[in-house]
Amino acid sequence: MSDLSATSIQSVPGQHPVKPAGWWREAVIYQVYPRSFLDTDGDGVGDLPGITAKLDYIAALGVDMVWISPFFTSPMRDFGYDVADYCNVDPLFGSLADFDALVLRAHGLGLKIMIDQVLSHSSDDHPWFVESRKSRDNPKADWYVWADPQADGTAPNNWLSIFGGPAWQWDSRRCQYYLHNFLTSQPDMNFHQPAVQQAHLDNMRFWLERGVDGFRMDACIFHFHDLQLRNNPPALIRNTVSVSAVNPYGMQAHVYDNTRPENLPFFEKMRTLLNEYDAVAIGEIGADNALDIMAQYTADGNKLHMAYSFNLLTDEKSARHIRTQVEEFEARVKGGWASWSVGNHDVKRVMTRWGGERATPAFAKVVLAMQLALKGTPCVYQGDELGLTEADLPYEVLQDPVGLTFWPEMKGRDGCRTPIPWDATQPNAGFSAVQPWLPLVPEHVAAAASQQQQDPSSVLNFSAGIIAWRKTMPQLTRGDIVFYDAPEPVLALRRDLDGMPAVMALFNLGPQAMVFELPESVLFDRLEGHGLEGSVSSSKVELPAYGGWFGVQRAS
Repeated sequence: MSDLSATSIQSVPGQHPVKPAGWWREAVIYQVYPRSFLDTDGDGVGDLPGITAKLDYIAALGVDMVWISPFFTSPMRDFGYDVADYCNVDPLFGSLADFDALVLRAHGLGLKIMIDQVLSHSSDDHPWFVESRKSRDNPKADWYVWADPQADGTAPNNWLSIFGGPAWQWDSRRCQYYLHNFLTSQPDMNFHQPAVQQAHLDNMRFWLERGVDGFRMDACIFHFHDLQLRNNPPALIRNTVSVSAVNPYGMQAHVYDNTRPENLPFFEKMRTLLNEYDAVAIGEIGADNALDIMAQYTADGNKLHMAYSFNLLTDEKSARHIRTQVEEFEARVKGGWASWSVGNHDVKRVMTRWGGERATPAFAKVVLAMQLALKGTPCVYQGDELGLTEADLPYEVLQDPVGLTFWPEMKGRDGCRTPIPWDATQPNAGFSAVQPWLPLVPEHVAAAASQQQQDPSSVLNFSAGIIAWRKTMPQLTRGDIVFYDAPEPVLALRRDLDGMPAVMALFNLGPQAMVFELPESVLFDRLEGHGLEGSVSSSKVELPAYGGWFGVQRAS
């Protein structure tokens, strides 16, 4: 990986670098989980100055935008996804001045900054909720979802929390239940109250004024609820895509507690705000019918710019499954755009989830290459560029409330959140001078970034190389996509862009060598420069285990 100069684009907080139209469609996003990136103040937890210190590393990967998971003021019961102040930095991560310095450095390196927005719920420590729960007639009494008990004292309806148990918590101050789709300490806000919508738009403007280039909208299907509080019906097909199979949440069809139609006009308001700053938004869609919702939320160019689902974040790794997700989204969408992610802070790392216990660096390479070849904006989770596996942690060190609730059948999300190993020769692999909040496992230390930077064949150097190569291939960033029938586990696709020769991409997602017969009607020559090892002979492409191949249509 080469060092990048900080002189290419200069800006100050509050200014936005000039961006070409639709730049986000060609971008690569890199997700940073701040707690686990780099600790600079010696408390065992990563912080904003740690991100700033490693922006050169991120820029050298060739990505375009850095998504930073929550760093706002929070009691950290859900590690920042329970916000107590939407317009401030938690002291654990630094200060507003640290954030401004991060934006300044990122823009200087040509990187854009995206931050999380957790709007559907707040922390119960937020002053809004503290006031709301005091009485039924205070100025913020209806800023959260309150409901009377049924005649027998039970909860208003059958809605469930994703984190286990009912979605209703009794409050003795108001003698009512409040809704919480996640932890009991994360009360849901009432988006039917216009003042709530405006307050969140004002919060977003606060960060836009500080130079933020975009937002990742957390749990954005949960903004609105059914005002009649109707019971959810049983699910005709149990959802095990966005929730664990051991969680009863998947047994309901969530037609009344999320994905309500009122969300669409709210996104239109939000898009109007974003357009003022040429900023973008990407939505997290953890819905039963995620592809339909992704299409709705990104349609017509007046709502979200992009959306992603959990459909490629499951254990299902077949080529047919990947093809189906992309084809079905393309069939539904009306000018919208997907962001395809195979890893994030909520799911087991893809190296283990798809690659199994014996996954090799070659597997990490072919999965990234496949992700970069799909039509949409790829999002790479920190550590996937190192080929990190899921950390197997004992119960005694777990921090995640999900893992603590569903152990041992579901171990939670800590295994994908362990610290990044920077230097195997340093204590705690260079992440922190003290014991980190989650332990580094030996196999991660062995895959440290400093070691990989010195190895031309490493996953890290491959990642930087193929991201840079993708930027030279407009077909892969803007072209339409067509799939070919291929034997499992081969994924075969073509990217077409008017005025340019088609590009074919083949990926062997399995541990055995495979052969693919090229279509007879079109001839393709092997493309170079991407680092994959597939080879072509006549009309046959030979794909080694976890190998790939790119070809360009031969001029007739």
